[in-house]
Amino acid sequence: MSESNLPVGWDEDRIRKVLRSYDAETEDEASAADEAGVEYSETVMNVPRDLVPKVRQLIANHRE
Repeated sequence: MSESNLPVGWDEDRIRKVLRSYDAETEDEASAADEAGVEYSETVMNVPRDLVPKVRQLIANHRE
């Protein structure tokens, strides 16, 4: 990815720092971080790519 395709505020140095941080994590630390990002009433699951738009619409309708 060229720097012109990076999000605003990102550069190669920042990407390398993030990658080093993830590489340094233990498995337990990575699991704790994953779990911290999920609300008690939520669940994380794999969804086939072609169904993602439908799932997003279901979630949007549920929140209304």
